[in-house]
Amino acid sequence: MIVGVDVGGTFTDLFLFDAATGTFRTAKVPSNRGDEASGFLNGLRALGGAASMDAVVHGTTVGTNALLERKGSRLGVITTAGFRDVLEMRRRDRRHTWGLWGDFTPVADRDLRLEVPERTLADGTIRTPVDISAVQAAARALLAAGAEACAIVFINAYANPANEHAAAEAVRAIWPNPHVSVSSEILPEIREFERASTTALNAYLQPVVAGYLERLEGALAEERFTGRFHIVQSNGGIMSTATARRMPVRTALSGPAAGVIAAAAIATAAGFENAITCDLGGTSFDVSLVAGGRMELAAQATIDFGVVIRSPMIEITTIGAGGGSIAHVDRGGLLQVGPESAGSRPGPVCYGQGNARPTLTDANVVLGRINAERPIGGALARLDVDAAREAIRRHVGDPLGLDPMAAAEAILRVANAKMAGAIRLVSIERGHDPGRFVALPFGGGGALHVGALIREVGLKAALVPRYPGVTSALGCIIADVRHDQVRTLNLALDGLDAAALDARMVAEAEAARAVVAEAGLPVDGIETVFELDMHYAGQTHTVAVPLPVTLSEGTTGITAAAVRAAFEAAYSRAFTRLLPGIPVRIVTLRTAAIGRRPAFDLAMLAPGEGASMDAAAHGSRPVWFDGAWTDARVFARLDLPVGSVVPGPAILEQPDATIVVDPGLAARTDRFGNLIIERA
Repeated sequence: MIVGVDVGGTFTDLFLFDAATGTFRTAKVPSNRGDEASGFLNGLRALGGAASMDAVVHGTTVGTNALLERKGSRLGVITTAGFRDVLEMRRRDRRHTWGLWGDFTPVADRDLRLEVPERTLADGTIRTPVDISAVQAAARALLAAGAEACAIVFINAYANPANEHAAAEAVRAIWPNPHVSVSSEILPEIREFERASTTALNAYLQPVVAGYLERLEGALAEERFTGRFHIVQSNGGIMSTATARRMPVRTALSGPAAGVIAAAAIATAAGFENAITCDLGGTSFDVSLVAGGRMELAAQATIDFGVVIRSPMIEITTIGAGGGSIAHVDRGGLLQVGPESAGSRPGPVCYGQGNARPTLTDANVVLGRINAERPIGGALARLDVDAAREAIRRHVGDPLGLDPMAAAEAILRVANAKMAGAIRLVSIERGHDPGRFVALPFGGGGALHVGALIREVGLKAALVPRYPGVTSALGCIIADVRHDQVRTLNLALDGLDAAALDARMVAEAEAARAVVAEAGLPVDGIETVFELDMHYAGQTHTVAVPLPVTLSEGTTGITAAAVRAAFEAAYSRAFTRLLPGIPVRIVTLRTAAIGRRPAFDLAMLAPGEGASMDAAAHGSRPVWFDGAWTDARVFARLDLPVGSVVPGPAILEQPDATIVVDPGLAARTDRFGNLIIERA
């Protein structure tokens, strides 16, 4: 019995799978911002209580929110003499392109970034052994200044971590908590800024994430939960809470990643290899590309300006356009939607919890797209349409000279345009034809907007999952167990010692596989994937080179010829031509151990034998489309049988989401219970 839990800004979504009986249940309850544990437990209680569950897998945005809102710990940094400003200088970029000014503030104040005598050269030679007494003095000074966490980042520690390890031992003997991050443990990779940034952000998040997990584990213990508790990583895998405490930086995109995992699985099963996932929650709109059935993984991500994390992550583009995004008219007289959000408290105006500013959800309610008498989530008996209409009139309609209905439709169009822009960013601007892709909308509000996205971007169709409101929770269930490691090698390909490289790869693989095995979740097997970062001599940037080898009987069988062939294939894909005669260098070895979870049969989500068009039909109601009220048929979406076709305009309702089928479109139900919405 395993349950996936996705805590969002407005709702907490849950998906329970009972492997013994092959059955499932879902739940959607309000989140409690600032007290996420209560919403978490309320959801578990709705599914029978934590005591009956064997494992809980959690997708969280706690780390993301802490980074975006700058609400991490008070951080101290101990670094090599002369390098205290690496975090502030970054890559010499600046928020504003023109002018010699900026407002970037690093996560550690300058007076909390202390230098100590030590120096390791790029080849690993220790020129100056670390001064342990200076390290101890620095640690005490940081504690006296109120530091809650410490990051140790020495120059060239990736080449030889001896000085860092000695310093870490000294600091940990003094530090009153386990929140000490060491760069050679977090990211033993070349490039001092990326290593410093990732290590500092890891330490910055440790008290926040560890405290959150401790509260959840305490609450679960009170509910007599004795199973395993795991966290979704930004790379799409899951890890134990022990690993999450040690490396919280890997949870930075935890929640959105879970949704992409499920969306990719749903799209592939339905026969669509190319999909653009569209997660519309209460606060944000998250977009990711699935091409050829594969999710895009990035080596690093910039969470906010100057906030760089170098760790494998699913590529996700996020904009502030969720259901709770507040609509307002700016000083220039232009209508804006977001990025400020009403969240779950107080929520949209129609929730009646004290908010007076209109949101995207309020616009959908006023336009008749959301049924005010049957709100999702179960916390509210009905939504206040009159209050939503009045807020739209006062804050949008009157300033723009529009009546409330035209103002509500304007809010919708602005939000749709922002969403379409995010989709173009991950498709057209990266060389992909959106006409070959389907939109895969999920989250509580994603399926409300698919018609506009199909029209505005020129997408092939939309594929709406069976349970769009809890898709991210489903992703927690089906995610593989994964652990990534990185090691800088700095080797020339000419004259490569293949045996030494093989020994390094085997050692890295065994360490990564051990972390996966310790997670304690059932897997069908552990797959090991190797990748090298390589470039021609004299180049600054590298290309990712997947190695076509597998670990077997203590060896990978790697050869210099195989490495060269893999590099030339990867370089040709990226740049179409090679540079013969120029030496090639191997910079970094990346190793991933992936515990493949037992296959989840999506067919179990399909409609049952009792589904029929007669049972699904729930009459009709007026809905506002293109400047006028239109009579739209209403259906209970979960009662639609396989093969049913619903022409637009229509509204399909279910407990976790609402789907709008615009005029000129039609929706059909496939064998998994998904809806395929396409031009009629």
